[in-house]
Amino acid sequence: MAQPADTPAPLHLPPSVPLEQVCQSDRFLLEGAHGNLWFEYRSPTLFVTFDNLATLDDPYPRLPWMYRRVEMLGYSLLGVQSFRKDWFRQPTSSAQIAALAERGFFDRFERVVFMGASMGAFAALNFAPLVRNAWVLVFSPQSTMSRKIAPFEKRFQYSVKRSDWAEMPFLDAAAAVPYIPKIAMFYDPLEMEDKRHAARLDGPNVQHLAFPNATHQAIRLVVKCDALPQMMREFAQTGRLEQAFYRTMRARKEIRSWRRAMIGNLEKRNHPLLLMRACEFMLADNDYLFARKALQGLRKTHPELMEND
Repeated sequence: MAQPADTPAPLHLPPSVPLEQVCQSDRFLLEGAHGNLWFEYRSPTLFVTFDNLATLDDPYPRLPWMYRRVEMLGYSLLGVQSFRKDWFRQPTSSAQIAALAERGFFDRFERVVFMGASMGAFAALNFAPLVRNAWVLVFSPQSTMSRKIAPFEKRFQYSVKRSDWAEMPFLDAAAAVPYIPKIAMFYDPLEMEDKRHAARLDGPNVQHLAFPNATHQAIRLVVKCDALPQMMREFAQTGRLEQAFYRTMRARKEIRSWRRAMIGNLEKRNHPLLLMRACEFMLADNDYLFARKALQGLRKTHPELMEND
């Protein structure tokens, strides 16, 4: 399949090139049976990014996850790409990263940040200890999809059934957490599965960034708030997210998806008065269909609120 016109072509290196030589290259595509590594050098800060379920909906060949955003920030990129929705429960990706680490590939960088969302967050946490002093920035991470270890996790059943969740290694990302110096974890505490995974991934080295109404697609909320560049820069420099990031995230209350999630959560948790006020506030700002439907439901279930308003 041909690359899209605006997609840079990766630099294919012949299989005969020794891996030691590959590690000295400024660009390469290291191909494997279950996935590829796409590398481009730009600066002494390296982001190692991982595919997730959404990126795998695009046919291969495709750019690594976060390629454009890492490029705009001027950072180096190592894109870890999988060919299937397998939560990286395959032997290729971990072996590729370990092989680069053994040959000193990561030594040229002053800072290495593993980054992923959902499935990619599971891999970022699991594989980060392969690289000495690597930090991790993740969104809505799963600790494991093993039903024995995390019986509360019942999402993504089709994809999970297609991958092995019985054998070691890299079965449970919680086991990797103590070996990672700094972790920032962004998730929605109202998503019960995400909240319970986050609890399993806790530790003194973990910064929890719990934002209600972010949903499991938390990375999209950060992007819509235009907070991702600030987030990536700040974490790469300090290993934590501080007030500058939180100030940028104030914009979430103006984002349609955040407002829709808030209305949905108020409906689920049976807060009729708060729901009515929130709907009225949002409808005064915009004609949101979800807010109008929620008010219509309140008229049927709690007519006394509407009469006393």
